[in-house]
Amino acid sequence: MMSHMNQVATLNDSTLWLIVILTILSLPWKGIALWKAAQLSHKKWFVILLITNTVAILDIIYIFYVARKYKVEILEEK
Repeated sequence: MMSHMNQVATLNDSTLWLIVILTILSLPWKGIALWKAAQLSHKKWFVILLITNTVAILDIIYIFYVARKYKVEILEEK
């Protein structure tokens, strides 16, 4: 019985580490995607990217396929 409890504890520790690693790896992608969505005034995309957590899959799709089609125009005042 005790060895079974040790296996469950190990599985939970492994799962926790997997979640931590995936979170650390997906944070930069989420930050870049949110930054681009804010710059391009894509409010719907910003909310979707902010709420969902797809382990950076949706963030990468936004960065390389959606945001690439748009450019930010900077207006200079004289």
